[in-house]
Order: sequence, then C-alpha cells, then structure tokens
Amino acid sequence: MELIYSVLDALLPLAWMEYTFMKNALLAILLMTPLFGLLSTMVVSSRMAFFSDSLGHGAFTGIAIGALVGIFAPLTSLVLFSIAFALLITYIKHRTAASADTVIGVFSSTAIAVGLMIMSHGGGFSKFSPLLIGDILSITPADLAGLLAVDAVVFVGWMLLFNRLLLLSVNASLARSRGVSIFAVEALFAALLAVVVAVSIQWVGILIINALLVLPGAAARNLAGSVKAYHLLSVLIALGAGLVGLFAAYYFGIAAGAAIVAAAALMFFFSLALSPHFRQ
Repeated sequence: MELIYSVLDALLPLAWMEYTFMKNALLAILLMTPLFGLLSTMVVSSRMAFFSDSLGHGAFTGIAIGALVGIFAPLTSLVLFSIAFALLITYIKHRTAASADTVIGVFSSTAIAVGLMIMSHGGGFSKFSPLLIGDILSITPADLAGLLAVDAVVFVGWMLLFNRLLLLSVNASLARSRGVSIFAVEALFAALLAVVVAVSIQWVGILIINALLVLPGAAARNLAGSVKAYHLLSVLIALGAGLVGLFAAYYFGIAAGAAIVAAAALMFFFSLALSPHFRQ
C-alpha cells in the first residue's frame, strides 16, 4: 500500500492527500464507481431500478440476520443473504402471474419490515443507523482488497453475460428465440448486483445506494449515440460523480455518499438539458 500511497502523493500533491483515510477513500472511489457505472447501463436499459432498490432493503435484512445469528462475519452474512434475496425475487417473478413490480414490492417491503423488527429489538437500532448513510472515509486497506476481488468477479461475469443481457434488454422474445435462458441470465445478473450492493452498502448507505445504480446509466443514455459510448459515458459519469462527491465531502464536511449522489444527479440534469443536441 505504501507504494500506491506514494504514487497518489506524486499524482495529486494536494493538502488533503496527507491523510491516509482520504487516500483509502479515493482508492475506493476508483474501484467502486466503475462497477456502478457499468451495471447501471443494464439496470436502466432493462428497467430494473425498482429491483435494484429492493436489493438495498434485502441487504438491510441480511445485516440484521447476521447480527442476530452471530455465526458469520457481518459482510459474509450480508453478501450471502443479498444473493439469496435477489435469486428468490427472480425465481418468484418467473413463477407467478403477478407483475414484476408487485413481486418486487412485496419482497422489498417485507425485507425492510423484518430488518427493522430485528434491529430495533431491545433498542439496539442506533448502532446500525450509520448504515443508512454510509461512511466511505472509514474504509480500510483490507476493505480495498475485498473491493478489488469484487471488481474482478463482476468484470468477468459482465464479459460472460454482456451479449445475452444486451439482447434481453432489447427484446425478451427475441432473446428466447435465440436460445437465451432468460431466467438464468437474469438470475446471474441479479447475483452480481446483489454482491456489489452488499459490499458497497456500508460505505454508500442504504438510503442512496440505488441512486448510483440508476443515475450514471440514465445520464449516459441521454447523451450516447451507440452502445459503446453508452457504457463508456456511464462509467465516466459514475467515476466523475465519485471524485466530485469525495472532494465536496472533505471541503464542506458533508456525507460523502450523499455528495456523490448529488453530483451524479447534477450530471443527469445537465445531460437531460443537452440531450436534444445529441439526438439531432
């Protein structure tokens, strides 16, 4: 890590870079935001904003169950429950006549209710309240190593699923006619989303993590003229919002997660204003 810190000091000779926690937060932004930017493209294209929001609620319950059972490390229980929650929603969605948003709404509301009941038992909710807004400034080198591993898993999964996901987002019937297993593809993508949400939620916050899975892709869609540009812009917007939000958090003393989302929202509205010029 010392070598990486030295490189950052050389590239960014700024006053706030003398703090190790800021260097760790910056590295986390560089590792985390491209994931959100990449996944955001399919969340937006496949109209999965409501689903991604429910993953945050599921993660909330995963934390509560992990704290109650006390068998697994908190992150382990969080990731396992989030994946199980995402797969269960996907399975039920394919096995019932109810609309997708109804199924997601039922699971989402149930998860948040169960999580609140467990966490509030005995008046212990206050120790979990930091998870609502997150704290990226608390990230450690061990956390960064975990983020790097998640990056590798997600990018490999993305390369394997991309063509099928793209076809599915365009037309599900066409994808089925080409031999694509819709349930399998959706389940694997849901699992990837669940892992990213579970790992990131302690630093971004339950209340706003869904915004990072929607805003980059939504902003990029306003400007992009091709699939390649769409994905590239989404990653760059997520990365730019992360950097701007981190700087704003340091200089104005505000929550970093909220500042990142606010920056992404500003980029979305800016792209919305520019979209008529890009669509001509």
